[in-house]
Amino acid sequence: MQKKVIQDKVSKIRVGITHGDFNGVSYEIIIKALSDNRILDFFTPVIYGLARVMSFNRKNLGLPDFNFSLIKAASFAKNNKINLISLNEEEIKVEYGKSNNLAGKYSHVALSSAVEDLKNKNIDLIVTAPINKKNIQSDEFNFPGHTEYFANEFGVKDYLMLMVCDELRIGTVTGHIPVKDISEKLTKEIISSKLDVLEESLKIDFGIVKPKIAVLGLNPHAGENGDIGKEDIEIIRPIILDSKKKGSLVFGPFSADGFFAGDYTKYDAVLAMYHDQGLIPFKTLAFENGVNFTAGLPIVRTSPAHGTAYDKAGKNEASPNSIRSALYLAVDIHRNRINYAEINKNPLGSDLIKDEKNSGSAREEQIVES
Repeated sequence: MQKKVIQDKVSKIRVGITHGDFNGVSYEIIIKALSDNRILDFFTPVIYGLARVMSFNRKNLGLPDFNFSLIKAASFAKNNKINLISLNEEEIKVEYGKSNNLAGKYSHVALSSAVEDLKNKNIDLIVTAPINKKNIQSDEFNFPGHTEYFANEFGVKDYLMLMVCDELRIGTVTGHIPVKDISEKLTKEIISSKLDVLEESLKIDFGIVKPKIAVLGLNPHAGENGDIGKEDIEIIRPIILDSKKKGSLVFGPFSADGFFAGDYTKYDAVLAMYHDQGLIPFKTLAFENGVNFTAGLPIVRTSPAHGTAYDKAGKNEASPNSIRSALYLAVDIHRNRINYAEINKNPLGSDLIKDEKNSGSAREEQIVES
């Protein structure tokens, strides 16, 4: 009975799904992931996309029984149904494997529509299908990718791209910047900020009470005590020592070349210094089921770990595993946040606290009068 109650509660969660670049594999993976109706027991999907493009892909995949309900707004989403808000009713030509401005335009339209609904609480969280970071650029979207876009929309300064697959979690201090600029970007302030976001996310989003974090060094062999670069001993190591003094379980800096041979399994998360240092091992170990999660946001946002995969578009070869994992992880994090807030709320309640403050003021007045 208890299990059924939990599932009924979860099924009311509205998950916004943005369609990404429609010339890539986004519609294929969305359709495949949602084709098993059992997934509707856990959440209500609201797709921000194009009805005609959805129908075209359904036919191309040979899945005529895949049904969706057209709705005008997320507030009209129906439980136990796949809901779609169509961004345009006109005929749109799909050109699999090609990048064009129209696909970029509707990638952004989907995102802006979903963000508006997130802010108005018409959906509870969001899963973003892959975009093309070049064709989406415009006066309205001038960001390296999803991560920076959401941080800007929700006014967040301290955030972290966190790659997740089961117990493997890897965050990166720097993101989509040239390799030649990495060293100068690695300040004590930015590394400390990312480390704080990671630790907080592990507690709140993943329910780990006392997380254990490994920090990778920047240089080969973590600098060899300064012989191969000074950043590891002058910047990274002091931050780790300061974190330990505060009671955090932070270790390193570890040499990145051998760390993923086995040591990573001893930690709840890993903080890498730059994009490829973290994502090469992650995609090697977990590409099929990997998820990109933006930690530090007031809302939950996940995405599959792969890109538009133009080379597979229209061929019925794309795996839905990554976006399916992104959907489940987003729901889990949403529930973990609710549980964390419930566990950590003041047991007296706001009314009792208010009464206590009032009674305290009354006692102070009595003391003054006496």
